[in-house]
Amino acid sequence: MRLFELLLFLSNIGLFAFTVLLKKGQRRIPLFIGSGISTLLLVVHWTVEGYRLQLIFPYCVTIIFLAISSYRYFKKTGTKKIPRFLSGSAYTAIAIMLVVTAGLMYIFPVFKLPAPTGEFKVGTQTFLFVDPNREEIFGQAEEGKRELMVQVWYPAQAGTGKYAPFIPDTQILSYMAESYGLPGFTFQHLKYVSSHAYSGAEISSAQTSYPLIIANPGYGSSRFLHTSQAENLASHGYIVAAIDHTYNTFATVFPDGRITTSTTDDLFSPDHDYQTESSNRDKLGEVLTSDVALALDQFELIQSGQIPSYLKGKIDLGHVGVFGHSIGGATAYDASYDPRIAVGIDLDGALYRLRDRESLGKPFLFINSESEFEKLKRVRDNRGYTDEELKRMGNTREWMDQVTEDKKLELERMRESFHSGGQLLYIENSEHLNFADVQFLSPIFKMLGVTGKIAPERADSVINAYMLDFFDRYLKNKGGSLMKGPDSRFPEVKFATSLL
Repeated sequence: MRLFELLLFLSNIGLFAFTVLLKKGQRRIPLFIGSGISTLLLVVHWTVEGYRLQLIFPYCVTIIFLAISSYRYFKKTGTKKIPRFLSGSAYTAIAIMLVVTAGLMYIFPVFKLPAPTGEFKVGTQTFLFVDPNREEIFGQAEEGKRELMVQVWYPAQAGTGKYAPFIPDTQILSYMAESYGLPGFTFQHLKYVSSHAYSGAEISSAQTSYPLIIANPGYGSSRFLHTSQAENLASHGYIVAAIDHTYNTFATVFPDGRITTSTTDDLFSPDHDYQTESSNRDKLGEVLTSDVALALDQFELIQSGQIPSYLKGKIDLGHVGVFGHSIGGATAYDASYDPRIAVGIDLDGALYRLRDRESLGKPFLFINSESEFEKLKRVRDNRGYTDEELKRMGNTREWMDQVTEDKKLELERMRESFHSGGQLLYIENSEHLNFADVQFLSPIFKMLGVTGKIAPERADSVINAYMLDFFDRYLKNKGGSLMKGPDSRFPEVKFATSLL
């Protein structure tokens, strides 16, 4: 909650208290002074912090109190007595508005992202990548090449000026709200959330080059929802590039003003059988994996200077990692078959193209939510589902039997990765959306069980620590202590080696 919006809200409570508690003859001067203070706070709030719709009631209350108190203060003759019924109704309405406002401010906070923990300042730059060899298959146009918006975070020289906004383009906020089934204006306040990166800052000269990490958001997500992870890695000396997988995000804005939305959901239908759904997921996955290959191709051009950027000559293409969340985590695994990628991390993502690949033969870290771990444990223990469980899940036994077979193959892939230096972990009290910055958007997600009982700040801290330790071990030949076993600093992290 921001300072001046909080003070404005408290001043409204004060005005309400004056009206209710003071006798009629004692109200005139306190209300006039109080409404003046509230109005001043309103002006400062609008000027310094910016307005937001969640505070519409305090805005109205402040203006109404200012008008009424000014009229009563400057009017020489006595004022008409207001019927008790009308005054009581007004008091009740104001009380309800203040309670609703308190709820809205809590549910939709202008939050602060966790600060990066590394020694470097962070810079950011966004690129448009076009694949001349691939036709777009998800768009509405009949022809066109595959295009990607990719945001990069990197170690920067000491930054100056303001931080870049958390939201890369405010036009996407209405689409984001709609993707959650909310009115388009719901998330407009997020335009006031700041990142910890400086737009267009020069890359740090402290090192000759920095390892590259490719990040992949989940289905219907967006690159900016991995800002805290990207900034943290960049602050520790990595160049991190998050891909907006076009038509798989809730919205992507291109430099020419075009906005694409998610159309990949057209691949899936509740009427499909499991094999069709699985085949369609593989089809989508193949596109996402090819997006990573395109990004690597483009960073080779950036490194050589063929694409202008401060990053020229500073990318260590001999040490490349990849990570992702949900289907983005599966993308990270599948893309790791590219010989240019040395290591990867899957954040709570079920794998795709399982039967098209042999053993990866590279270190790979799987960090799962507690609920996903329980699913894997059920498969390992050969525990089936009861009729009641199937009914509650809305699945048939045939469907879940096929899911179980795929999970068995996933466990085999994890086992192979473990023998190549990887690891399987899970975080207690976490759920699927604790692995992206969506967990910071609203505490209501935690109440609804969309995110787990673990505090978002704690989940972010734990995930960042283990990701950094793993990448440091294989891309910088240092660290790796957290991969050796349980650590008292992170009691919520459990090693699931028994599953392997």
